[in-house]
Amino acid sequence: MTTWRRHPVLAETRVLIGAGILLSIVAVAALAPIIAPHDPNHQDLLRMLVPPFWKDGADADFPLGTDGLGRCVLSRLIYGARVAVIVGTVVPIGTALLGGIIALVAGYCGGWVDWSVSRTVDIWMSFPPVVLSLVLMVGLSPGLRNVILATILVDWTRFCRITRGAILGLMKLDYVSSARIAGATHVQVMLKDLLPGIFPIIITLFSVEIGIAVIVESVLSFVGVSVEPHIPTWGVMIADGLVTVFAEPWGLVLPMMAIILTVLGANMLGDGLRLSLDPRLASRPSLEV
Repeated sequence: MTTWRRHPVLAETRVLIGAGILLSIVAVAALAPIIAPHDPNHQDLLRMLVPPFWKDGADADFPLGTDGLGRCVLSRLIYGARVAVIVGTVVPIGTALLGGIIALVAGYCGGWVDWSVSRTVDIWMSFPPVVLSLVLMVGLSPGLRNVILATILVDWTRFCRITRGAILGLMKLDYVSSARIAGATHVQVMLKDLLPGIFPIIITLFSVEIGIAVIVESVLSFVGVSVEPHIPTWGVMIADGLVTVFAEPWGLVLPMMAIILTVLGANMLGDGLRLSLDPRLASRPSLEV
């Protein structure tokens, strides 16, 4: 076995598959101007609803066909990946920072601070996430920056609740008490003793949040309150595909498959990281046959 495969993370098949899927989507998004065969917004009304290459009547210039306005489906899928990559990268970072910091302070301080944070999280999570995102977007107005902000404001509670529970468990361990007795400051205890203990959980939640962020952005795009109309997104493609679903369903199916593939990659990465980074799960005997 080679050296790189000895690392528990790299030895986990789900990590490799999930990371491979996500890196492929990132590469497609980065190379969109080079690999996209057409301008994603160019309309050719003489070539509306051209079928994909595996169906009769296909056009070699449009491998995945065209939509109801004659726009290249493949090009719109490729450019739509750019919004998905941006949202799927920035939103997890923001939710991890906001939710993680609040959880760290609440779990360490305890008392009324922890109680206040817990009640705020309970109240915030009682609202349906998608509905809350829609309400925030109505107040913020459409735009990529506001989509990211709204998603962070909705999903930080997920990080906060899970990491707070882990911190409360760490606070009962002897090494944390020893650090406080030895004269370590509050900030030193949180950063040097508690943060490394919850880091595997944060990494796992980060990967899962990628898929959640992509879904939320797609829903917002579907109802028309996400980015500007001229920016192609998978959610907008689904909305456009609904209009012509009975005449040519692939304009609807293909962006849905892109979203499913992205979420699958994120979930496989998160599940693999959870199994490889959590020593309690790694020590359990495998039930796979």
